[in-house]
Amino acid sequence: MKEVNIHVEHLTRVEGHGNIILNARNGKVEKVMWEVSEAPRLFEAFVRGKPYHQLARITSRICGICSIGHTLASLKATEAAMGIEISAQSQLLRRLAIHGENMQSHILHLGYLVSPDLFGVGSVIPLVKTHPDAVLSIVKLHRVANEYSDAICGRTTHPTNLVPGGLHKSPSPVKLRKCREMLLDSVDTANAVAELLLDNAGALPDFSRETEFIALTSEEEYALYDGLIGSTDAGTYPAEAYESVVNEFVVPHSTAKYCKNKRESFMVGALARFNLNHKHLSPMAAKWAERFGLKAVCHNPFMNNVAQLVEFVHSIEDSIAIIDRLLEDYKDEPRPRITPKAGRGIGIVDVPRGILFHDYTYDENGICVKANCVIPTNQNHNNIQHDFEAFAPTLLGRPEKEIELNLEMLVRAYDPCISCSTHFLKVEWKR
Repeated sequence: MKEVNIHVEHLTRVEGHGNIILNARNGKVEKVMWEVSEAPRLFEAFVRGKPYHQLARITSRICGICSIGHTLASLKATEAAMGIEISAQSQLLRRLAIHGENMQSHILHLGYLVSPDLFGVGSVIPLVKTHPDAVLSIVKLHRVANEYSDAICGRTTHPTNLVPGGLHKSPSPVKLRKCREMLLDSVDTANAVAELLLDNAGALPDFSRETEFIALTSEEEYALYDGLIGSTDAGTYPAEAYESVVNEFVVPHSTAKYCKNKRESFMVGALARFNLNHKHLSPMAAKWAERFGLKAVCHNPFMNNVAQLVEFVHSIEDSIAIIDRLLEDYKDEPRPRITPKAGRGIGIVDVPRGILFHDYTYDENGICVKANCVIPTNQNHNNIQHDFEAFAPTLLGRPEKEIELNLEMLVRAYDPCISCSTHFLKVEWKR
């Protein structure tokens, strides 16, 4: 093929608008680009001037998929700024909340957005006819994750029960036991879905490019809610060092910022978490990682999909274990009372698409005077671009539609939340 010209405008089966451009001539790539064209979201400006108890409600609207994660990062930042400590029970309930979100997001992505690529169809709709049992299983798992999130957070999208200092109301033991039963009942279904994806995993391209991986990491657990900032290249960093890790910068072809740390780019998300925390996987999750051949440190970005499946299984098992711990000595804790004070706080959680940072400064009345949010997909854009530059030359010589599909699959492997990443725009007025 002498000439290749691909322009995918508004890639499908991802959240938001991103474009793929590839121009090649005589076997050489002349241009390959991952282009983000979304309008900025300006959430940092929205929260300035708002009282501390409103920030989590506002920032949960950054994303309809990761609204629980944004809520938790926001609450942790506010609590750090004001020196608010939460109870051990509230910490465990928040860990359940982030497991619920991880489950609902991962199964949505794998079941509805990735599986069509594995089965060689354009969307999940044809699978309803050819693989009805599989689609029903995915719907069941998605429903379990949503109902589980509702029970802990008040509702799945834009949670109402998570507040500064803990929870508005502790879910009843009856609700927790029902969640436990639902999770136990979902184990066989999750294993069946994993088996089906394993049978079709050969459709994932065999591509590898060494990069740095960054995620929360902990000596005690598979880190999602708490831990240090971890890097496969540079060890660990405290929360206060996050800006020196993400190093945001601007590129002309993207309305979202890029990031880099020790290398030209880094990756966040399920694969990054697996590479840094795999020793803490639950037994069933570790079994599935082994069956898929997922070993740390894995540099194939397409294996992020496999890592998501492994995490889904881990969230089931770890949630059951946390509920058992809670029910040993469970109390209906009162809603916390907060006395506002001035300070700066940084909240970090690892949401489905990767490590998330919220950074707030408050005045003595608890009014936000400064805010910064660094979104996971924002951190991945640079790595997607560098993956494109390494992957595209290996595809030349194939039919153009096959090249296009492979590049689309690469972006989808990151499970990007594109509109959430275009969160900030600094305008310099010149008169």
